Amino acid sequence: MSRPEPMDAHEFTTALLTPDAAPPEGLTDPAGRPAGRRFDVYRNNVTASLADALETGFPVLVKLLGQATFRQLALIHLRAHPPTSRALSQYGAEMPGFLDGFAPLAAYPYLADIARLELGIRRSYHAADAAPLTPEGRDPEALMALSPRLAPATVLLSSAHPVLSIWRYNTEPGAPKPQAGAEAVMITRPQFDPAPHLLPQGGLELARALDGTTTLGAALEATLAAAPRADIAALMTLFLGSAALTLSERP
Repeated sequence: MSRPEPMDAHEFTTALLTPDAAPPEGLTDPAGRPAGRRFDVYRNNVTASLADALETGFPVLVKLLGQATFRQLALIHLRAHPPTSRALSQYGAEMPGFLDGFAPLAAYPYLADIARLELGIRRSYHAADAAPLTPEGRDPEALMALSPRLAPATVLLSSAHPVLSIWRYNTEPGAPKPQAGAEAVMITRPQFDPAPHLLPQGGLELARALDGTTTLGAALEATLAAAPRADIAALMTLFLGSAALTLSERP
């Protein structure tokens, strides 16, 4: 398809993502004929590709809603939030906020946080590498004097819903049925694949204190001040055993 004069990008995008919109005025095929049917085929291919990308990026949402319902949701979403990057693997960043305000699914408020969890797993997968902080070969006192920060692949999520339990129930055979209650999640990437972990009491406080300027010892003290019942041994095992922390400079 070709056009003798430049076309407004917004006009083209609107027509491309609106199923019943007429092709942009003056748009022609390589032979100079009106590109009506060719444009319709192109539009269908583009919307199908974007919807497929959303299905790939949010598999648990697809399972919870059913493929047909999710497909309808994806079409509405992509028209409200067209991609801003050529990397379709990153498409869908607006999905959690979109679900927060999507009235037809207001009875299922946990869906937005499921989307946040799935998006966090994807972000963790694509995050930069960093050498993890591990306790091996370190004197305990020297370890406490270090000032680590969260690794680039570490992602935090705090939800009023049992978001990780819902995710596991729909991805892990034999996982227990979710029980009502808030959950905090930390996603880390110890090897090649991200892994979500349920944060015990004090976990969020510790994670937020580790900013690269606060020593580990001071961060633990601050955690106990904010959450006196925190299990420090369990927190240390999780944070140091899951590649959650690094001493590397920010990329």
